[in-house]
Amino acid sequence: MSILAEPDTFSVGVADTDHDTTAAAVSIRGLVKQFPNFRLGPLDLTVPRGAIYGFVGPNGSGKSTTIDLIFGMGRADAGSITVAGMDHVREEREMKLRAAYVSPELGFRPWGTVARALAFVAGFYPDWDAHRCSDLLRAFGLNSAEKVAALSFGQRMKLALITALSRDAEVLILDEPTTGLDAVARRALHTELLRIVSGGRRSVLISSHSLSELERLADHVGFLDRGRLVLEGPMDEIVGRHRQVDFLWKASAAPVIAGLTVQSLAEGRCRAVVDAATDAREQLRLLGAELISDSPVTLEELFLALVKTESN
Repeated sequence: MSILAEPDTFSVGVADTDHDTTAAAVSIRGLVKQFPNFRLGPLDLTVPRGAIYGFVGPNGSGKSTTIDLIFGMGRADAGSITVAGMDHVREEREMKLRAAYVSPELGFRPWGTVARALAFVAGFYPDWDAHRCSDLLRAFGLNSAEKVAALSFGQRMKLALITALSRDAEVLILDEPTTGLDAVARRALHTELLRIVSGGRRSVLISSHSLSELERLADHVGFLDRGRLVLEGPMDEIVGRHRQVDFLWKASAAPVIAGLTVQSLAEGRCRAVVDAATDAREQLRLLGAELISDSPVTLEELFLALVKTESN
């Protein structure tokens, strides 16, 4: 199923159709998709309007499957998805007029040159901004006369980004958008994404393994592990409320306490991540643990502690 709205099924007026401007940018409720060896969900996920949402998880956790389902590439077994307040099935065409999608898997080879590929995509969307497209070509250092077949992987990624960023889409959904990009292109992308959400109307969902970049860029984050969302919320709140602690522990088995994720236990010393929103620290004290160190965590450290790294 195409991620594009069919060009003969809308006019410029369709893009102005009334819809709920107070709804979340993306709302997923009770989403389930069953495969022979993997189950996604039940998944509840909310991308607030005006936010950059970092969607993180190990390979095989279900991130790309979730994004595919949003755009109708496969059908869910249960649950609902709305994008910009519109049901992704009943209002599929209108939803695709308001949402843009980027993935390393997108291909533009059939259209010959960069210019022809951009012209083809522009014909689908009344919100296409030709001036913005020209600016993005310069910012990403891409030549419109270049043949698509001659582009490197990173250049093809730039082309995919330009096709999405040249629109006034309310919701941008980006699957590994920095794959293959050089430092200059990554900076151009970050600048553009911050500009997009600055007005509070437009939103971005980014699935990425570049956790250090996401920590600087995103203001919300969701952790997906084995098809389940294990943690979601504002980035500063989620990262800020967790601490990495080291403590002396006399027992041979690691403590099992809600809000405590043990990373290692050796020779009477235990390292763990503790959620300050719980009473885990007090529970440790009552069990006789002697605190050695207490330090903040990065998004990457929190990810490694909370999310299993085994692929499904």
